[in-house]
Amino acid sequence: MANVTVIGAQWGDEGKGKIVDWLASRADAVVRFQGGHNAGHTLVVGDQVYKLSLLPSGIVRGTLSIIGNGVVLDPWALKAEIAKLEGQGVAISTENFAIADNCPLILPIHRELDGLRESAAGTGKIGTTGRGIGPAYEDKVGRRAIRVCDLAHLDSLEPQLDRLCAHHDALRAGFGQPPVDRADLLDALREIAPFVLQFAEPVWRRLNNVRKAGARILFEGAQGVLLDVDHGTYPFVTSSNTVSGTAASGSGLGPSATGFVLGIVKAYTTRVGSGPFPTELEDETGQRLGERGHEFGTVTGRKRRCGWFDAVLVRQSCAISGVTGIALTKLDVLDGFDTVKICTGYRLRGKVLDYFPSHAADQASVEPIYEEFEGWKGTTAGARSWADLPAQAIKYIQRVQELIETPVALVSTSPEREDTILVRDPFVD
Repeated sequence: MANVTVIGAQWGDEGKGKIVDWLASRADAVVRFQGGHNAGHTLVVGDQVYKLSLLPSGIVRGTLSIIGNGVVLDPWALKAEIAKLEGQGVAISTENFAIADNCPLILPIHRELDGLRESAAGTGKIGTTGRGIGPAYEDKVGRRAIRVCDLAHLDSLEPQLDRLCAHHDALRAGFGQPPVDRADLLDALREIAPFVLQFAEPVWRRLNNVRKAGARILFEGAQGVLLDVDHGTYPFVTSSNTVSGTAASGSGLGPSATGFVLGIVKAYTTRVGSGPFPTELEDETGQRLGERGHEFGTVTGRKRRCGWFDAVLVRQSCAISGVTGIALTKLDVLDGFDTVKICTGYRLRGKVLDYFPSHAADQASVEPIYEEFEGWKGTTAGARSWADLPAQAIKYIQRVQELIETPVALVSTSPEREDTILVRDPFVD
């Protein structure tokens, strides 16, 4: 049996929550390996709707759920999310939940700095969620982060606070803000420490033991490949690597553990916040996609920008992340369109490109080249086999997998967990 790594192959919001939930019911452990509580996953289980930002999706099924060292952890957001889920009847304990003890913390000063920067950026805004993710990752690579394990040694934290505050006080002064109140910060950490520490452990050991026992591990990515800090639409990206390779470094397991890489791909394209979007539709069609797809961010509530499927971007994402197969989601949103389009290439200053260029100015200037398809009048909503799909919908799926050079492993036809067409089982590679 193979392990499975799930990533978004667009700009996030591809419907990873449902797919991860579907897979988590068959996994023995689920691991978040990057990002923070800027990731939004919505799970529909029966008549219950669960909205997760930080906790791995397996938690609602009682599956062992782990926050890996590649995540940046806001302990106060964690406590609030756990309380909300427990209020919905989800049992969370040290038996089914663990946090890497070398996981960096998101502090109140990170949230403040995030907001100050965005407010001052003017037309240069990145469009962050304002939750302190970027500043926390900066402190991690700057070797001044406070980590989960430090919560057990707060009485000897002064040298780390000196490094941290020397950096942040200078930044805050530039924004006309007072220095970090170290006493308040320490008090806040002392208050939250017992709650976090009950779940803290060297999770790499636990995961390695799970792996040696032959159990199935599901690695859950956040955001999407096009938001990767190296390979995404820089600078309009997140602050971590979102590609599948991060599952190894962000969990404490080696690259050989990542197994089947499942790329989640929406049947059209959406994006939240600023940045280039070649197939964006700022017309009635784009509005129709947004309304039918309920395209509002789980975390921010922001309206998502919508456009036709971009095969160039998805092919690039699949190549960069070594995607084994895709899960095509929200196919039902395209039901009833007279015609549907797929972007197959770009024109840039008279030249045809089959890839998305790296420079922001070029990314903003490309013009999509479309293939147009006859739509379908029948419904795909709730389909659970190929026989349930209209012929034109099948043709659309087949053309998608040809253009992205990656086979379809799953097709999702509604938010309901069981409304899934299984083509290839990721757990049986």
